[in-house]
Amino acid sequence: MTGGHPAGPGRDATGGPEVATVGETMVVLTPDPVASLERADRLGVSVGGAESNLAVALAGLGHRVGWVSRVGDDPFGRRVVRHVTDAGVDALVEVDPTAPTGVYLKDPDPGRTAVHYYRSGSAASRLGPDALDDRRLAGVRLLHLTGVTAALSPSCAALVEYALTDRPLGAARISFDVNHRARLWPPTAAAPVLRRLADRADVVLVGQDEADTLWGCADPAAVRALLPGPDLVVVKDAGIGATLLPRTGPAVFVPALRVPVREPVGAGDAFAAGFLSGLLRDLAPRDCLRLGHLCAAPTLTVPGDTAPPPGRELVDRLLALPAAAWAQLDPVGVGLIPAVPRRAGGSDSDVPRRVGGNDPDRSSR
Repeated sequence: MTGGHPAGPGRDATGGPEVATVGETMVVLTPDPVASLERADRLGVSVGGAESNLAVALAGLGHRVGWVSRVGDDPFGRRVVRHVTDAGVDALVEVDPTAPTGVYLKDPDPGRTAVHYYRSGSAASRLGPDALDDRRLAGVRLLHLTGVTAALSPSCAALVEYALTDRPLGAARISFDVNHRARLWPPTAAAPVLRRLADRADVVLVGQDEADTLWGCADPAAVRALLPGPDLVVVKDAGIGATLLPRTGPAVFVPALRVPVREPVGAGDAFAAGFLSGLLRDLAPRDCLRLGHLCAAPTLTVPGDTAPPPGRELVDRLLALPAAAWAQLDPVGVGLIPAVPRRAGGSDSDVPRRVGGNDPDRSSR
């Protein structure tokens, strides 16, 4: 495994992260300037993956984070590792000499970004349960998994199953983002597997749209009834807000912020990072949800999968707002996101709308 760089924001003095994420990260090719893939003349190169997106955001929020994965012995693999480590994340990565790093292409649209995967047989698809054997994971407080990993290959599915069933990291809390991707597996195949995995986690994050598609759950209460096992279930409804449903006690709802959306991919990962950061800081449930929204908002305004999270001083000030002030919050006015100039003949993406921490159209991804 790589990741032997000196101690820094992503690790403590002994090399151990407090949070670990496990999953595939790919090189992302996006038309630049923005256009359909059919008409694009140039492609910009970036890096993206649900688990590393979350790791980068958590590191930006001051946490010690390790990202566990595999990459190919190729330029794209080296670029992925550099992207993650430059963000202060410890890359606990095995380099595979015979399998490539995955690639995906974005076909962008402000409300509906299609994604085309080239990841079959990738290095990360060879991940298995032994990926969690690294001794540097011994002190992890939180292990984060997603349904994307479970869909990549039988060995990846075995990894997620092992983590949730055998609990190899001992007392570490496990969070699970359902993150259904229809291009990887159809709802009929994914629904029972994702339900079983989610019910074994301590913390579950799921979009209302995917809960409806997968399980026929029309509202957050139905999701909670379907998943009695987790301590906490968070249901994200992009245009409305997010609801936290504990195993016992009342549900907590926080409305989404009004944000001009440039490109939605990655917002769900940023929301998850903010919410989990709140849990790690022992914040109140309302503030955990607010921090999720505050981290998702900047990501919605950039073309890539990640954006720097807001600073601690701004976060603390916005977490303290009364409910009425939060509901009327202007993200531009408070400095959470930059102003987006209205383009001549501008599209609906120029208009602020309430968007929370889930990607609006999962069916194309």
